[in-house]
Parts: sequence; C-alpha cells; structure tokens
Amino acid sequence: MGLTKQYLAYRVIDSFNIIASGRSNVNFAVVDKSEGRYVAAPAAENVIIWDLRMGDRKLTLRREKHEVTALRVSPDHLHIAVGYADGVVQIFDLSSRTYYDAICSLALHKNAVSVLRYDLHGMRLVSGGLDTELVVVDVVEQAGRQRLSGHNAAVTDAHFLQRLVDQDVVVSCSKDTQIKFWNLETQFCFKTIVDNRTEIWALAFINDLMVAGAGESGMNVYRLRKREATNGAALESAVEGLSIDDEDTISPLSVSNCGTIQRAGKGRTVNLVADPNERVISCHGTNDLIESFYICTAEEAKNRLAKRLKKARKKAESAAASEQDDEQLSKELSLSDEIKRLESIKTKQKIKSIDVLLGENKELRVLVSLANNSLCLYSLEASLKSRKASTPADSSVKVLRSLTRLGHQSEVRSVCFSNDSLAIGSGAGDSFKLWDRDAMQCLRTVSTDYVLCSRFVPGDRYVLLGMKSGALLIVDVGAADIVEKIPAHESELWSIALLPDQKGCVTGSGDTTLKIWSFELIDAGEGAAQTKVLSLLHKNTLKLEETVLCVAISPDMKYLAVGLLDATVKVFFLDTFKFYLSLYGHKLPVLCMDISYDSQLIATGSADRNIKIWGLNFGDCHRSIFAHDDSVMSLQFIPKTHMFFSCGKDGKVKQWDGDSFEKILTLPGHIGEAHCLAVSPNGRYLVSCGSDRTLRMYERTDETIVLKDVQEEEREQLENEQLATGEDNTVPLLPGLKLASRKTVGSEQSAESIMECLEISRQFELEAEEKPEPHPLMLALQVKNPTDFLVATLARIRSSDMEEALLLLPFSIVCELLERLPTLINQRPDELELLCRVTVFLFKVHMKPIAASKTMKPLLIKLLGLLKRDVQQLRDVMGYNLHALSLLQSEVEQREGVQLFREATQTRRKNEKKRRQATKRRIQIQMA
Repeated sequence: MGLTKQYLAYRVIDSFNIIASGRSNVNFAVVDKSEGRYVAAPAAENVIIWDLRMGDRKLTLRREKHEVTALRVSPDHLHIAVGYADGVVQIFDLSSRTYYDAICSLALHKNAVSVLRYDLHGMRLVSGGLDTELVVVDVVEQAGRQRLSGHNAAVTDAHFLQRLVDQDVVVSCSKDTQIKFWNLETQFCFKTIVDNRTEIWALAFINDLMVAGAGESGMNVYRLRKREATNGAALESAVEGLSIDDEDTISPLSVSNCGTIQRAGKGRTVNLVADPNERVISCHGTNDLIESFYICTAEEAKNRLAKRLKKARKKAESAAASEQDDEQLSKELSLSDEIKRLESIKTKQKIKSIDVLLGENKELRVLVSLANNSLCLYSLEASLKSRKASTPADSSVKVLRSLTRLGHQSEVRSVCFSNDSLAIGSGAGDSFKLWDRDAMQCLRTVSTDYVLCSRFVPGDRYVLLGMKSGALLIVDVGAADIVEKIPAHESELWSIALLPDQKGCVTGSGDTTLKIWSFELIDAGEGAAQTKVLSLLHKNTLKLEETVLCVAISPDMKYLAVGLLDATVKVFFLDTFKFYLSLYGHKLPVLCMDISYDSQLIATGSADRNIKIWGLNFGDCHRSIFAHDDSVMSLQFIPKTHMFFSCGKDGKVKQWDGDSFEKILTLPGHIGEAHCLAVSPNGRYLVSCGSDRTLRMYERTDETIVLKDVQEEEREQLENEQLATGEDNTVPLLPGLKLASRKTVGSEQSAESIMECLEISRQFELEAEEKPEPHPLMLALQVKNPTDFLVATLARIRSSDMEEALLLLPFSIVCELLERLPTLINQRPDELELLCRVTVFLFKVHMKPIAASKTMKPLLIKLLGLLKRDVQQLRDVMGYNLHALSLLQSEVEQREGVQLFREATQTRRKNEKKRRQATKRRIQIQMA
C-alpha cells in the first residue's frame, strides 16, 4: 500500500478592517459597570464590543458562516442576544470569563432574524423574522414558549407591552402595513391597526404613546389606554376624537390616533429608538439626518399648553374671538404640547442604525453606525430649554468619538504581503492601508483614488499601486505619503507583476498595452528627509489586440504570460516579446493567474468558474477544475510548492494541489464575494478580502490533514444540513400545533438517543439476573442503572431541542417512556423540573390516544399524584428559603445600619415612581 500524501492545515486566525456591518442594528453595552463607553456592533458573522474611548476592541463574540442580522443587549446589561441570517438566536453572557461561548443557541426561524427585544426584566425575549412569524423565548428556561403567526410579510419590529395591561401582550409591526397586538396566553392577535398605507418599519413606546415609523415622512402617534368597565369609549372619543376601536371588542386596551410627527428627513423611517428613561425618541430615514424629539412630563406639557393659550389670546383681535379661541384650545393637550423637536444631527454618510442614551444632566448621546464602515458618537442637549441653533457655532451637537481609522471606508479590492511577511497592504476605493500582521492593527493610511492592484517593492520601503484611472502610484510606507504619480496608462491598470530579478515591474492595462518599468533612485530635492527616492523608468511597451486583465512572469525570467479579455492567455518571451504560446480553452475572460516557483506550471482562473492548470513548456492543459460557484477572482501559488489558493465571487477560499489536481480544503470564506487573496512569501500566512468589508487572516498549522478524511467531513456536513425526517413537524392528530422551536439535526439526534437509551435499558433489565456488564454508553455517562441512564440522556438534550425531540418519538416509545416516568420521579426528585416538562409535553401532544387507552388511565392518575406531591414539596422549600433569606437581610440591615442590594432597591423604586406618574398623568388628561 502506497503512502498517502499529507498536507498541513490552514486555520482562521481572525478577521479585521471591519468596524460595523450595515445589516444589523448597534447597541450601547455596559462592560465593567461603565455606561456609554462601550458599544456592541455587528461585524459580518461576529459581534464586536468596541471601547469608544480607547478606540479598540474589548470583546469579540464569534460564530461561523452566517451574518448577524439583529442584536439586543438585555436591560440588566449582563447578556446580549444575537440573531443570524439562518434564523438562529444565540445568547452570550458579557459578565462571564467565557463570554465567547454562547449560553444557548435557539433555532427559531426559517429565514433571517429581523428584530430582537427583551422585556423589562430581561426574562423573556421576542424574536421577529423574515418568515413573518414571532417567537417568544423564556431566557431562563432557554427554550421557546410561543410562536405567533398572522403577519403576511416580514416582521420589522416587536415590543413587550407591560406598562398598561396585566396580561402578557406583545405588539408587532410588519411590511404588510399592520400593527398587531398579541395575547401570549392564548397566542392570538386581539387587535390589528390597519390605518397605515405603507409598510411599517419601526415602533417606539414612550409612557402611554406609541409612535409608528412608516414608509412616508410622517410618523403616526397613537395613545394607548387600559379599557375601563364603564363608558370608556365615550370618554375616549371626547378626549381624543378619532377612535380606532370597535364597540364590541374584547381588547383590554383602547388605541386612538392622536396625530402625526412630521419628519424633515427623506424616504422611509429606517430606525426609531427611544432612550431607556423614555424621555427622547430619535429616528432617521434613508439619508444622513437624525431627528430627535423630547417627550415632556405632565407638568411640562401643562406649562406649554398654558403658554400656547396665552399667545393665542394675544393674537386674537376681539374679546369674543379670544373667548372662542380659549374655548377651542383648552379642550385638550395637543401633541405639540407633549412633544418638542430637538436639534437634528447631520452625518457625513448614509446612516444604517442608531441607538440613544440620555445622561443625568440632559445630555443625549446618539450612537450612529454609518454605511461607510464607521461608528460615530454624537452629543446634544435634550431639554425644553434647548433652542434651535441659528449658526453652526451655536449648535449643541458635538462629535464625541468616531471609529474610522480601523477600517477602509469602502470595499477592499486588493491585498498584498510585504517581502518579510510582517506587514499587509490593502487597497480600497478611497485609501491604501498598511497593517501589522500580528496585532492586525492599522499602522498607516494613505488617501488615494480607486486602487485596483498593489505590490510591495523589494526592501519594503515603497508600495506600487495600480489605479482605476490608469495611474501608477509610488507610496513611501514610512512617511505614508505619495512619492510620485506616474500617468502609466490611459485606462484601468488591472495588474502589476514584479520582475524576478527585483530590478523592475510589468503593468497591464485596459488600454491594451503592457509596459515594462525599471526601478531608479533619483534625488529627492531640497528640504526632503531622504536624499534618494524611488522612481520608475519606462523601458518597453507591448501593444496587444485586447484588454490586458492580468500579467505574470516566470521565476526563471524566461516567459511573460498575459491574460486577455478574449478568454485566452498569450505567453511571450520576456527578453524579445516574441510570441511563444497561446493557451485557449476558457469560455470567459481569464481574471487571474500565477506561475509556480520552478516555472513548470501556470494556473489560470476565469469568469467561467474554472481553474485550468497548464504546462509552461508545451502549453498543454493538464487539468480543468470546476473550482467555484461563480467567477474565480484571484489565485496564487504557495512559495516552493505546486499547491495554490483560489478565491471566487461565491465567497469561498480553497486550497488545491497542482500535481494531483485535488482540492485539499475549503476555508471559511467571506459573506458575499471574495475579491483578492495574497500568500505570504514564507508560505505560512494567507490573507483575503471581500465585499463583507473584512480582511481575513489564515495561518498554516502543524496539524496534518488527509484528503479522504477532509472529504468525508465535508460529506457529513452536507448530510447534516438536510433533515432525515423532513422539514414538516406537524402531528397527525394536532394539525394546528405550532411549536416555538424549529426542527434541527440536533433534535433528530436527541430523539435517536432517547430511543437507543430505552432499547439498552430494556436489554439491561432482561439480563438483570445474570448481572451483565454495563453498556459502553452507560459507562461513558458514568451511570450504573437504567433509571440514571435515562435521566442522564434526557438531561443532555439541549432545552431548545427537547420538545422537537419528544415530538419525533413514535407513540409506542412514548408509552414506554411514560411507564418509566413514575420510577424516575421517585428515584430522582433532584431532576423534577426536567421530568415535569417531559410529562406535561407528552400528555399535551398525545392526549387523545392516551385518553382512548384504558391501560393508561391508572398510570395517568399515579403520575398526577406523584407530580403534585413533589412540586408542592419543592414550592414549600423555596418559600421557606425565600422568607428565611429576607429575615436574615432585615437582621443584617438593622445590625449594620446599611441597606443591602441598594442598587436593585433603587431601581425598583424608580420603576414604581414611573408607574405612579403615568397613572397620575392619565387622570390629568381625562380631567382635561
């Protein structure tokens, strides 16, 4: 048997250059009890906690493959919930040392998660998706509780409504132009508001007001009131005017439209956020304007009303008119009395997301995520006294912090390694940046035009940049300055290749010419820091018939290969420009190519998604490989080997063997397109760039990989993505059953493990007299009897997969499991909560067949008695402990003269005060 060829694996180190991606929202976060300093921002598939004061990363929460589409920090600032493009929601603990490991992972939606929102206490989480459904999650239990279906389009926002009603109510809005109120106990919508003509994109709640941001410039404002038993409708119509409710509705709320807030911004309302203290709402449209509105307290609103009446009286011409005016105006507090427009913030770029925080001294901090991969923190005065600035100097708007230096403002098109492999250069549409490879920090930034290609000059003091305009820039790395701008070509400069003797370079352009340049040191001139600077001397020009897309020079200085727009590669002798070979076979233009270190192989990548490997001696095609699902954008050989890397518009980065023509491995690539890659001269590192604004760094490890193993893993991964039991999770006898979870491979495996466990337990009990050896699975779980084995198997199932796993069990297995439950409850009272959950769910789903079976009735009565007894005992223990702890607390407070849990007590008092003020305000409005 021949030896299997082994390869060394490349692994992801990290991604950098990205500050905030535009698909998700941003949030203020609290780390180390510091508020307003840290922000949580989405970064492709990761979430980065940025320290705005220091301007660097504090924490990174990672997940592979899928982009972050929504995130929300919990009210206690200890947790952060992150929603992804595949419908999964993960919750991370920011206060834990192992913050990078998710506490739980919940598969909730079929498509991307569009909104996440916690309730006031952070105990529940509502998640809305592009699949038109809402799911309410119990954060403590780490499982879905309710699934709400009723919208006809993607859900855009959702809130828990805990301020006015005793029941559990969720309010949601959608692109179907409707606002729905849901009762969580019945899982039904009890009220729908349909007076909007366009899609509703966001909701905000302040006191008893609900603001809805739609696809037009006006934002509708609704007043919510708890429905009273006595003539509530009559009182309401007297106070507000237009009522949306039906007379015979069963709704516990009355909702009335009380006006519109007109925005100055253009386009639809993209975001609408309220600060945690419920004093300010901020919104923005599709342009660069952020508008903020101050919501007055009841007393402030009354004072504004009085001032308005006073002004109206002064304007009146006659006493009769004045009386009439007074009569008309004193009827009600208008929306203009309750809401005051604050100063607007004008940003430099299009806005993607905002978050607001109101300080104690009425300073409003607005966090803005911009479309050009940057974060800004603005400050402005938020009070009734704040005036509109007549000049920019009088404005209270200040930029406190901005994160822009850590990433390109546009997509990165080109990457290159320095000759010592210690630095990375990246060129984008607006600048060229130099990065430290180890720290992944930006060292230098040079403002330029659109960069298409880049190369370090030998010695690493200068970089050559090929521009979209056709110019060739020489950049001094140390000074971060452009030394010379050479008008090299008339059209796009697509490719630069260095001569192997390190004395010059070759450039290829869209003007159908290829030029050879030699490096020259010239006098820098007077006053310059250096005496000599680099320049290029034009030596030769090769005129071709088609646009030149890429060039490569063989390391033996013999051949010059040129990729043309007519899908051919022409090979010339470098010294004479005499034609040597034409490599044809690609159906679309060749976008990239590279020649191996020994000048034996040339690999070409094309827009036809194929990579072809050719022999350079005779121009014979060794192999054509279908490499990517879209155009191959870049490829490069690893130095001193025949292995090479390629990347394509499908976002994937792959490693290939040029001798055996096999794929070695597929690396976790970009979300979207991959534009360019570069292999370090020592072959140890790889960097790639793509449309997701990230630069991804990979490192060669000492781990050996065998091709067959990798192929087997990829096959298994593909199989795992497809569910064995199909996507449908309906139960024949319960057609309307909608679980708040989604069937996953994990739930299928959990159902299999339960069935296997019961089979092993049955076998073990049959052979009990012979004292058999425990099964290997029992030994692995360190259990000795079937009871503990079954409990351990159930306990190992993820809480979010439990219901789906039990749903997949056949009825015969369900009966067997129910028969074993009394024994489990008696022997393992420590797992009572788990066993209760299993019992209740199985009875709920299989109630009809269980009720029809006569043998199951005694078992049902027995289970009911056991569970009642044990749950009562557990409640007694908890009640005893709770009151004992409160007694100890009061004793310590009396003895020490201090107040325990001061912060929690103050927070509770603040909430109670807010509730009292809201009640008082409602009474005042009704009296008015």
